Amino acid sequence: MIPDVDNDSMVYLNGDFVRLGDAKVSVLDRGFIFGDSIYDVVPVYGGKPFRMDGHLARLQRSLESVRIDAGWTLAQWEVLVFDLIARYAPKNGDCLVYIQVTRGVARRDHAFPKGVAPTIFAMVSPFKRPTPAQREQGLTAISLPDIRWLRCEIKTTSLLGNVLAKQAAVDAGVDEVVQFRDGCLSEGSSCNIWVVKNGTLLAPPRDNLILEGVRYAFLEQLAFEAGVPFEARPISEREVDEADELMLTSASKEVLPIVRYNGKPVGAGRPGAVYAKLRAGYDRAVE
Repeated sequence: MIPDVDNDSMVYLNGDFVRLGDAKVSVLDRGFIFGDSIYDVVPVYGGKPFRMDGHLARLQRSLESVRIDAGWTLAQWEVLVFDLIARYAPKNGDCLVYIQVTRGVARRDHAFPKGVAPTIFAMVSPFKRPTPAQREQGLTAISLPDIRWLRCEIKTTSLLGNVLAKQAAVDAGVDEVVQFRDGCLSEGSSCNIWVVKNGTLLAPPRDNLILEGVRYAFLEQLAFEAGVPFEARPISEREVDEADELMLTSASKEVLPIVRYNGKPVGAGRPGAVYAKLRAGYDRAVE
């Protein structure tokens, strides 16, 4: 039994819906041995998936990037998501649909195995939206060197660098980290980071150094609708230090302000005007 986990909840595993407590994979599964696997998470509001096309397209891109052939079309992934929601999500409730695909079970060898079926796993978990305190009072963060590999655009389960970054935030008593590589902003432990200066919304380029969150294009769209100028370009540590506003985005955190950074207030030390516009647009889209 795993503490704080509903072992009686039902999950999808390789074509069957089974009790979580009974779901098993081999210790030779390459996802377990090598972290040789891909995942994505689709948020669900009121029983309806949000920005699902973007999440499933990213799932397919990641699979193609590491040459895992799941043999599924986008339409089949959609059916799985809707099936999980219909079967196991709270009626008209909020939840997260987690999907993971590994290269499968094979003798331990670094080279790709041949003729091996992938392991496909999916589950529904509860989703609690950000609290009013988080939305209205904001979060805290510290800076940290980005020690991860150079293919961060692939959403792989090999997340040790992200785990260490998140634990650094926990050890420092803050909510998140802001990571830098070669003096330029990359991202948080599991979120994209946004900078506001003189009313302009700034984000790092879409490249291999960040996981382009589905909310990246979404926030760019919300900025356009709100009349907020947007730039995607390298952002220096100094620019982050001197930002008028800082924000983070992810599927589970949505969009939230960072009001203290490295122990100092960001701007006026409270959520700013650009955040307020983007937050309002995000809420309208969810509704």
